[in-house]
Amino acid sequence: MARLRGKDGCPWDQEQTHQSLARCLIDECSELLDTIDREDTPHMREELGDVLIQIVFHSRLAEEAGYFNFDDVAREINEKLIRRHPHVFGPDRLQTSEQVLVQWDQIKATEKKNGAPGAGDSLFKALPPRLPALMFAEALWKQIGKKGLATEGIVDSSRVRALAGELDDASLGNSLFELAAAARERGLDPEGALRRHACRITAALEKRAESIPT
Repeated sequence: MARLRGKDGCPWDQEQTHQSLARCLIDECSELLDTIDREDTPHMREELGDVLIQIVFHSRLAEEAGYFNFDDVAREINEKLIRRHPHVFGPDRLQTSEQVLVQWDQIKATEKKNGAPGAGDSLFKALPPRLPALMFAEALWKQIGKKGLATEGIVDSSRVRALAGELDDASLGNSLFELAAAARERGLDPEGALRRHACRITAALEKRAESIPT
């Protein structure tokens, strides 16, 4: 990558920025997910390499700007893995995945975050702002459940439970596809609509929490 970005390197690679590469990262991750869904292990190896080169590329850009390099990225994730697995690298032992997840969240809560200013005051933990809308909505509902938040007048929880009882993988995929197809027929943006609705739910629950005396 240093050679590609160097004086006698590739003109395209030399022009790239973190921002211009963002779409490439999304595309490469999408292609990797496709091989995972198809259980296509040989091609998964190739797509993992394509995702890895995005990490190398961004690390090289940061190194050129004097911020960090690829070794720093690898070192930090290694330290994080050790810090978040005291039941493996320390004396304590956990017996179940549930215990591990509880401890993981507790450790994450003590770590300094590099999020947006004021994010620490939010009712919800910060979610990646470019998370796909379906994943964003799913993660939001997970947080609502973990916090035991009342959703009356904001989300119809009884309907959610009723739908959950009727779903399996095939019917879920069919329903989501039909909704996406209907949105296309109507000229609507399903990704944007779901994201905006999830943001409205977040705002409504935040407002409700602020109105409750502490």
